[in-house]
Amino acid sequence: MSNASGRLVDRFGRVHTNLRVSVTDRCNIRCLYCMPNENVQFMPRDEILSFEEIARFVRVAAGLGVNKLRLTGGEPLVRHELAELIRLLARIEGIDDIALTTNGILLDQHARELKEAGLHRLNISLDTLDEDTYRQISRREGVDRIVAGIVAAQQAGFEKIRINAVTMRGINDQDVTTLSRFAREHDLEMRFIEFMPLDAENAWENELVVTGSEVRARLEDAFGPLVAAERGDPSQPAVDYNFADGGGRVGLINPVSEPFCDQCNRLRITAEGKIRNCLFSTTEWDARALLRGSASDAELADLIREAVSAKKRGHGIDEPHFVRPERAMYQIGG
Repeated sequence: MSNASGRLVDRFGRVHTNLRVSVTDRCNIRCLYCMPNENVQFMPRDEILSFEEIARFVRVAAGLGVNKLRLTGGEPLVRHELAELIRLLARIEGIDDIALTTNGILLDQHARELKEAGLHRLNISLDTLDEDTYRQISRREGVDRIVAGIVAAQQAGFEKIRINAVTMRGINDQDVTTLSRFAREHDLEMRFIEFMPLDAENAWENELVVTGSEVRARLEDAFGPLVAAERGDPSQPAVDYNFADGGGRVGLINPVSEPFCDQCNRLRITAEGKIRNCLFSTTEWDARALLRGSASDAELADLIREAVSAKKRGHGIDEPHFVRPERAMYQIGG
C-alpha cells in the first residue's frame, strides 16, 4: 500500500525510504559467509541491469519517497565504470544519500573517482587484520590491500568510514578487540554483524553466531564502558555505542539474537532486477521484465508498491519454521 502522500508504507506502518541496489553478483574474493569457494555460477552479463535501467528504477523509487541508496554486490567495484552509475544516481531528484559497501580490495584504485562522482559514504568489509585468518574466511589474500584502500578513502575525503566485520565463533571472534583498536586508532567506526544463514555452502549453524551482547562484553573488558549513543535514525540496523573514554563509536548489528524488523525501511533490487522486500524474502518481483518491456513508470511504481505491500512483519530467523532463501548473500546483495 501507499498513503495519500505517495510514500511506500507497508501493512505494519513502516515507511520505506532506503533502497539497496546490487550492481553485480561477481566478486574477487570468496567469503565463507557469502559465497561458495569453487564452481560459482555467475549470471550472464546481459541479464544484469544496465546503468540506465538502474537509474530509471531509482528515479521511480525516488518518486515514491526513497531518498537513500546503498550500492552492493557481489563486490560493486568489479563492475566496470561504477563511478558513472554514481554520477547518474547523484543527479536524481530526491536522492539525498548514496553509500557503497565494498570489500576494499580495489578501493585504493577508485576512492577518489567515487568521491568526485558523488558517493557520500563507505562501508568496508574487514573481518580480521590477521592474513591467515583473512585467508581462511575469504579464501583469498588481501588485508594489506584493504588497509591501503582505507587510507586512500580517507585521503579522498570520505568521513565516518565504517568497517564491517561478520563475527564467527572459533574463526575470527578473537579479533573483536584487535579490529576495534585499529578502528579507534584510525578514526573509523567499527560495526560487528552477527553471522546470518545466507552462506552459499549451508554451513551456518546457531552455535557459530557470536551475539552482539557477547561482542559488547568483550569490548567493555578491553576498553571500558560503552555508552548507548543517541539513535539518530530509528530504522538503522545497528545499535550504536560510544566508548566512554572518547575513543570513537562502535555499532552492533544483531539480526539473529535481536531482530530489528519492526523498524525496517529497506527494499532491495538484485543485480538482474528482482525486487526483494526483505533480505530473507522467498518471493521476488521482476522489475527487469518491465524495464526491458514497454511498461510505463506508473506500472513500475505499482510493482514496487506491490512488493512493499507483501512485506512480512519479520524475517523469521528466530522462529521454528524459518525457511532460508534459496539465494546466498552474493546473489541478493549485502
